[in-house]
Amino acid sequence: MKADLNLVKHILQRNSLDPRQTAKIIEEITFETKQQVDPDTAPAVKKQYVILVSDPNDALPRDLIGWIVQIPEEDSPLTTVQKLHRAAYDYNVTPKGRRIPIRTIGEACEATPSRLLKDHNAWVKTKEPVQIISVVNDIPTDKISRDDLQ
Repeated sequence: MKADLNLVKHILQRNSLDPRQTAKIIEEITFETKQQVDPDTAPAVKKQYVILVSDPNDALPRDLIGWIVQIPEEDSPLTTVQKLHRAAYDYNVTPKGRRIPIRTIGEACEATPSRLLKDHNAWVKTKEPVQIISVVNDIPTDKISRDDLQ
């Protein structure tokens, strides 16, 4: 149970303590509460997005699908597949995983429980694959009519 600092101050003053002693006690309480770190409240992990692209026919840049995965900002994007492999392995050793094992990255993104992915610092944002469209990176400077946009 936590007590409000103003309530503690009010009770100390009501019991006729010296104001300097009250201030010293309040200062010590403030210092101690700042030093305590709640173990349940871990700092938020900064994350980056990674898109895993499925290219089964080695046919870039048409008809691509992929999955969007988040990993910690300080991790290399090259470790994303390894994180999914490890989470899928952890799933496959469970009784349910032995009955219905995960064999592909797509199945790993779709069927691996988020708690197992979280243990390996991976968060799948799209369980189902999304269409990836190849684009030219330039914006045309000519005037574009509304008919061209439809």
